[in-house]
Amino acid sequence: MWDGHNVIAVSFDNDHEAYHALTLLKELDSQQRVGVQEAVVVVRGEDGQLVEKDATESGYPLGTASGGLMGLLLGIIGGPLGVLIGGATGLMVGSLFDLDEYEETDSALAAISSSVQAGRTALLAVIAEQSPEVVDAAMSEVGGTVLRRPVAEVEAEIAAAEEAQRKAKHEARKELIRARHEHNKATVNAKVDELKAKVHHGEGDSAASV
Repeated sequence: MWDGHNVIAVSFDNDHEAYHALTLLKELDSQQRVGVQEAVVVVRGEDGQLVEKDATESGYPLGTASGGLMGLLLGIIGGPLGVLIGGATGLMVGSLFDLDEYEETDSALAAISSSVQAGRTALLAVIAEQSPEVVDAAMSEVGGTVLRRPVAEVEAEIAAAEEAQRKAKHEARKELIRARHEHNKATVNAKVDELKAKVHHGEGDSAASV
């Protein structure tokens, strides 16, 4: 019945319409015009964190759109990585992404994260649909702008992001150890130089007294 399984991110001219939009999405689901797997209204704070305000989910599976995807998505775009790739600041994660490569790949996670701006409310959903016109028309009625990405694409990027964060944490630990080592080495060197200076000074005093 359903041709495509997508993740949508809907931003609004009036943030309060996000709740109305969620109701409309539920109605479309009850009319079997779309299949709503998961849907949530979120607010992004000025610190980049996402707060869930309202949600709904389907009681039946929708093919490849696996349940629980929304939780994983919110965990990524609501965390430090989401802020950096397009959330509150719009900055890039320099250690994980090259800017030129990022612009060429058109990251689904970055696009979704960018749709939820700091201090604004948005509707995120995992849906199955025959064509985009149904949801697009319903959202436009309440001033919503729809961003759509295939579920498979989002899942692939979530897996990659989780791996990137794991590697980043590993590199961070290595860097801390290296920094601690360098700090200790610098402290030791300073102490040795101080001792050498005292030794040389003592030798000078001895020579002068001869």
